[in-house]
Amino acid sequence: MAALLDVILPVFLVVGFGYVAVWRGLFSDQGTDALMKFTQGFAIPCLLFSAIANLDLAQNFRADLLLSFYVGAFSGFAAGLLGARFLFGRTWEDSIAIGFVGLFSNSVLLGLPLTERAYGADALSANFAIVALHAPFCYTIGITAMEIVRNRDAGLAALPGKVFRAIFRNALLIGIGLGFVVNLSGITLPSALTDAIDMMIRAALPAALFGLGGVLYRYRPEGDIRVILFIVGVSLILHPTVTFTLAKLTGLDRDGLRSAVLTSAMAPGVNAYLFANMYGSARRVAASSVLIATALSLFTAWGWLSLLP
Repeated sequence: MAALLDVILPVFLVVGFGYVAVWRGLFSDQGTDALMKFTQGFAIPCLLFSAIANLDLAQNFRADLLLSFYVGAFSGFAAGLLGARFLFGRTWEDSIAIGFVGLFSNSVLLGLPLTERAYGADALSANFAIVALHAPFCYTIGITAMEIVRNRDAGLAALPGKVFRAIFRNALLIGIGLGFVVNLSGITLPSALTDAIDMMIRAALPAALFGLGGVLYRYRPEGDIRVILFIVGVSLILHPTVTFTLAKLTGLDRDGLRSAVLTSAMAPGVNAYLFANMYGSARRVAASSVLIATALSLFTAWGWLSLLP
């Protein structure tokens, strides 16, 4: 109970404040969009830039950590895709969009603040290693699968360009990439610049959580409940179970185990809906899954915290 009250509940209360503020008309949809644009386009890229620029790459980019998390993520994608196609009879396009829901956990807006509150800011190094590869990995799989299906009767010559453009227009990846440049080059940034970046960082997670609540208000459940509950189960149970099992089998250290499992146990991110919307496939399932899984992860994250050392 202490973990629920001290670690998880404050994070979800901030999300709840945003949800209620938009629901009661105290904060507009336009304000929510602007807030999310600020956090995801500017503040969080600053956070990721600073984290990667100062990260010990040799210590944190470890095969056991990344294998545990990303095999779990891919298992979520495969289970979601195949389940949607063969259990629920959805089209291949819908099935890939539903699989993407099981693939893309909310590693930044939920994973970072929960890990920080549970284990402190020093425990985030493994999270940042996961986050650095998260969007490239997920979008490469999702976009490649979708473009193959959509162009199965045509040539695939343009596929690499489409994947590259979709990935590297992402502001989060620009921040990560610049962080790698600074880290690997050994550049020393002016103190005025680092102080400004630190100011942006302090605004990033609280504002993003509040904005996430406002975004979730739009995605209230509407039908397709069986497939929604299926993919929510894949996201909240299958992905972290595979990650936890592999982490134990590979002997992943305590801090890596905590970061990998907690990140994998997070609800699907809003990017799951954005991907579905981009292709016009399974939008209702993706949107409702993000909302329902975010609410349920209040309790499932408590369960995973109780299992972690």
